[in-house]
Amino acid sequence: MSDAALPEPRRRSALGRLARRPLALLGLAIISVTVVSAIAAPWIAPFGRDEQLFEGLTLEGAPMPPGGPFLLGTDLLGRDLLTRILYGARTSLVIGVVANGLALLIGTLVGVTAGYFRGWLGSLLMRFTDLMMAFPALLLAICLAAIFTPSLWIVALVIALVNWVQVARVLYTETTSLAERDFIAAERAIGAGHGRILWLHILPHLVPTIIVWGTLGISTTVLLEATLSFLGIGVQPPEPSWGNIIFENQTYFQAAPWLVFFPGMAILLMALAFNLVGDALRDVLDPTQRGRG
Repeated sequence: MSDAALPEPRRRSALGRLARRPLALLGLAIISVTVVSAIAAPWIAPFGRDEQLFEGLTLEGAPMPPGGPFLLGTDLLGRDLLTRILYGARTSLVIGVVANGLALLIGTLVGVTAGYFRGWLGSLLMRFTDLMMAFPALLLAICLAAIFTPSLWIVALVIALVNWVQVARVLYTETTSLAERDFIAAERAIGAGHGRILWLHILPHLVPTIIVWGTLGISTTVLLEATLSFLGIGVQPPEPSWGNIIFENQTYFQAAPWLVFFPGMAILLMALAFNLVGDALRDVLDPTQRGRG
């Protein structure tokens, strides 16, 4: 049996080390508040998602500043900004989870297959990975998003197609090393098939790496989605996302800076939270990182 499976005391020890990291707990708190707010948006949002309020604009037709019934102010159409940000959190989280999940799946399949079988198949897969890495991720995402009709699911697919390469490269290196270990050679000697070796002995060793990259990847995904939406080729209005909220209101960034500040702060906090948790998980799950910093 593989030695990858952690016994219960070691799992408790890992959770204990994670709980002793204040920055990780801060990141978890931010993520928890965001997730709960996104799920409960239809019940806690003070107004409708696309509701244009007559009292949401000044007599001159300008957005209302923060205060009164509008805690974060209103946008250029008189919609409550807090409501838009709450619903935008749903969009950003869905894309982050779906796109990052697809990227992890593709990267794991490519990296593990190439690292385990090697030969011409491994060389072919890794040369394709190198080719994909040669293109700037943002430029490639812009090209793909411009080809397809932008929507929430298309944006998630586009982001997944440009984010899997780093996962594949890391897992390829680890799988290549694992495939040469003595316990893998022993499994082959007793006649174990490829499926048994991969499922019971290779993949369990890769779970910590996949968890860390999955956590860190969500922050990258949220930032990339916001960038695409800001450029107008991401999630399309009236479906709110933090990026297209900034895109819609960018002409008012001097007269009404809250329209850019609050969604920008939401993007920053979400990316920071997942990075803090991902860094802590890397240190906790990777024995080579313990005791550093």
